Amino acid sequence: MNESQDPTPVTVRVLLPLALQEAYSYRVPPGMQVAVGDYVRVPLGPRQMIGVVWSVNCDGLSEPSRLRDILQRFDMPAMPQLHRRFVDWLAGYYLEQPGSVLRMSLRAPGVFEPVHEKLAYRAGRVLPDRMTPQRQRVLDVAGEGMAMRAGDLADAAGVGVSVVKGLADLGALETVALPPYSPFAPPDPAGGGVKLSRSQAKAATALRQAVTARDFSVCLLDGVTGSGKTEVYFEAMAAALTAGRQVLLLLPEIALTGQFITRVEKRFGVSPAEWHSGVRPRERERVWQAVARGEAMIVVGARSALFLPWRKPGLFVVDEEHESAFKQDDGVNYHARDMAVVYGSLGRFPVVLSSATPSLESLVNAERGRYRHVRLDNRHGRAELPEIDLVDMRAQSPEAGRWLSPPLCAAVDEALASGAQALLFLNRRGYAPLTLCRACGHRLECPDCSSWLVEHRFRRQLVCHHCGHAEPVPQHCPACQAEHSLVPCGPGVERLAEEAQQRFSDARIAILSSDLQRGAALKDVLRDIAKGRYNLIIGTQLVAKGHHFPELTFAGVVDADLALETTDPRAGERTWQLLAQVAGRAGRGDKPGRALIQTYMPDHPLMTALKSGDREGFLDHEKRIRQNADLPPYGLLAAVIVSGKDARESELFARRLATLRPRSEAVQVLGPATAPLAVVRGRYRWRFLIRAGRKTDVQAYLRQWLDGVKLRGSLRMDIDVDPYSFM
Repeated sequence: MNESQDPTPVTVRVLLPLALQEAYSYRVPPGMQVAVGDYVRVPLGPRQMIGVVWSVNCDGLSEPSRLRDILQRFDMPAMPQLHRRFVDWLAGYYLEQPGSVLRMSLRAPGVFEPVHEKLAYRAGRVLPDRMTPQRQRVLDVAGEGMAMRAGDLADAAGVGVSVVKGLADLGALETVALPPYSPFAPPDPAGGGVKLSRSQAKAATALRQAVTARDFSVCLLDGVTGSGKTEVYFEAMAAALTAGRQVLLLLPEIALTGQFITRVEKRFGVSPAEWHSGVRPRERERVWQAVARGEAMIVVGARSALFLPWRKPGLFVVDEEHESAFKQDDGVNYHARDMAVVYGSLGRFPVVLSSATPSLESLVNAERGRYRHVRLDNRHGRAELPEIDLVDMRAQSPEAGRWLSPPLCAAVDEALASGAQALLFLNRRGYAPLTLCRACGHRLECPDCSSWLVEHRFRRQLVCHHCGHAEPVPQHCPACQAEHSLVPCGPGVERLAEEAQQRFSDARIAILSSDLQRGAALKDVLRDIAKGRYNLIIGTQLVAKGHHFPELTFAGVVDADLALETTDPRAGERTWQLLAQVAGRAGRGDKPGRALIQTYMPDHPLMTALKSGDREGFLDHEKRIRQNADLPPYGLLAAVIVSGKDARESELFARRLATLRPRSEAVQVLGPATAPLAVVRGRYRWRFLIRAGRKTDVQAYLRQWLDGVKLRGSLRMDIDVDPYSFM
């Protein structure tokens, strides 16, 4: 080759965090070294974007000289090959654009910005010529130990920051440069362990063996409420940490992170990294960097923690694996439990799924031998499972305008009189689910959704729980203008609390609802309940998720029938899980527990199973229903939702789309039909439901049907593989 000629340019494909199906081609400028997985800044039109190098030296580029150059390569660990494979796998399974999936892996944009040096101060060798009491306090604090930032030092000394800066200018304080992110302390796998029961020790041995095998496996840890599952999977976490591998503990709700942080810290001697929507941006950057460098060894997080750039994963634990909160319904429609299993499969490391009420999907996988089934059938220590009874509301109904039956009231009275705590559960937020006019019958609806507005009396608002629209409660009916004619219908937890305050006037009541407490306020309430400062807890499904209140001896379910009569094929299973978890809050300490369930359907198979404790009988009943209908886990489902701002345009597009569907004996397409929630956020919705056998390639069918379909105007088409929402 002629030495005067320029060498062939190196070209790469860069995946950008946009709704893009393909990576874009760029040229590597002379002098820059770029490898697959590197984070780079590239031009895109008039903008600059951060992406990831997906491949190098692409074929088929006839004129690479016309490509635009990469602008910058970031000096940080490349995205691991395992994580790139995970992005591609998830995108293929859920029919999402890889760029949309990548966007979830870049949720800490600050890590790509220049790091500003942080300064701290410690005592110097020079004393100021003029000493004041404020200066002396600063020097006393500074001389006690480690270097401190100016604001922290000023707060500790009770002075203004200017006093600290003045002492630094005089040389009385030395300036020390701090690392951009404080490191995570290494956990102690052997520290803080508790003595396990015989059954716990046996289960822990099975989980440790899975970890030490250093290969992919899934263990379903199936233990009754209060059986000590957490202590068991902590042993598996310890085994992974001993091997120098990272651990992810996935939780379904942010509300659970506070108590789990405390338990992890007690067991392993250090606070874990946290990853959820409540974490501040600076801390998110710290966690992202530490995970990417393999320095954050334990992460406790919500479903999005899956998309951290794991350097050396050794174990993923999914707690409360049955929870529907693991399914994301906005943006990329993925299920975090299932994707945790996929990540473990791709990375050849074990996954533990833990629950007192496992999902039917996981139980069937265990029956088929795909998962190892590890059971804990007894509560830890002296605690016994609560006795569950039914209240037939047809025979023992409450007074008019009331929601608590006489047997339920008597049981609460008994618990409070004994000095114990009681729980009342109603899975309905707010004060009342419906407000109507008693003069003309008008119902107050959301202007942007086909749903009723829910009254929240504490906030003095009517709120839509689908789009978030909120408005003040009107003084007159919007339809007939009658004054003071609007009345609340049905109970929410706020109305239930109002009745409880009247009925149990001496009770110290705490209301647990995501509308009323979040973040630190929720942690404070949970801590106060555990300490016994409240003796009557009234809550939504927030109370059913793994809380341990040792003084709680009675749990009452106010309306057990709420979720049964719906179009959701999982309605029975979800209701069983929820009610069993609520009942399981009772009797976790030394005192025996009891649960009462108010129902108008006491002969329903679910209710009789709860009363008799026949879990297997109910699950067998559910399995037969699903198997006969080819529903998950025995069949596959997918949904296609068409929506648009114009009702007629949306309907016509959905009907045209129906004519394009391929004919297949293996696939049944139902619809289009108006979605149960026909309008959400001003968009008119039509729904297709696709049903097929487990061996059918549903993704291939959907690609054949939908690839090339053009959307115009406000029309949008969303695909949901393995749907959990049927609204």
